[in-house]
Amino acid sequence: MQISTNFNLKDYNTFGIAAHAKEFISVKTTEELATVLAENKGRKLFILGGGSNMLLTQDVDALVIHINIKGKQITEQQNGYAHVKAMAGENWHEFVLFCIENNLGGLENLSLIPGNVGTTPIQNIGAYGTEIKDTFVSCEAMDIATQEIKTFTKEECEFAYRESIFKGRLKGKYIITSVTFRLTERDHKINTAYGDITDKLIDKGIIVPTIKDVSDAVIAIRQSKLPDPKELGNSGSFFKNPIVPKALFEKIQAQHPLMPYYVVSETEVKVPAGWLIEQSGFKGKRFGDAGVHTKQALVIVNYGNATGRELLDLSKKIQETVLEKFGIQIEAEVNII
Repeated sequence: MQISTNFNLKDYNTFGIAAHAKEFISVKTTEELATVLAENKGRKLFILGGGSNMLLTQDVDALVIHINIKGKQITEQQNGYAHVKAMAGENWHEFVLFCIENNLGGLENLSLIPGNVGTTPIQNIGAYGTEIKDTFVSCEAMDIATQEIKTFTKEECEFAYRESIFKGRLKGKYIITSVTFRLTERDHKINTAYGDITDKLIDKGIIVPTIKDVSDAVIAIRQSKLPDPKELGNSGSFFKNPIVPKALFEKIQAQHPLMPYYVVSETEVKVPAGWLIEQSGFKGKRFGDAGVHTKQALVIVNYGNATGRELLDLSKKIQETVLEKFGIQIEAEVNII
């Protein structure tokens, strides 16, 4: 293991921002991680996974530890369910495909989400009616201060919409090293509640879809709407879908009867942030090399040489406009560094 200095992070973040790390090291085992942490106690650390959920607005004045721990296996099988454990450095989409190839259901709606396995519980990633918490069993995480491994149960993770204990009161205290999921081996619970999936399956003439059919549909939908980070820098959905009081929703709906929405409870409604942004006139807009994607207003993109600060300024401009037009404060889903 060797620590590099003034390391360019352009290839380690999906926005393709050319920010530099003061120091950088990549670890491939939990033992290597423990050693690096033990040898650098008291130092400022920055933990880096797949780099898919962050916007670098400046150089990182810290030791960047890249979690590159690989491995995945089925650890338990009984009563039609299997426990599957994946190490933190595994690419998320490749792990989903591994599960589908082994006829293990539950993650298919989360296909093609960028990033690595280890970061998925931090913000309880979700898409098309499914969240990590739906199949999550536990995760192992290393205490940064003591290098001890602790197992966190689903309840201990305190999952909420795009939230967990690792994003809250334990932020900066632990590094997730592996995640275990409980998936179905038969009688899969197919979730096609989101209209886009249903429409895509109908287009293909599929009446009784398999988990692979659902995954293929999700992949096709995402590819039609979302740019490939390898071709156009982005971090997927930049903003969370806001949950608003029913009274505010009804006020907006009266002016925009075709507004899409999802009922959360008797008093709250979720409104798609992408729709709010599009109605505010930002879809497809470009400001230098910073812009909003032409097909999905929820995605802020780097057309080549935008700085993190320019992308951040655009996101703030979007937030201010949506708040002024609709009275709704949309929050960034991406971590701003």
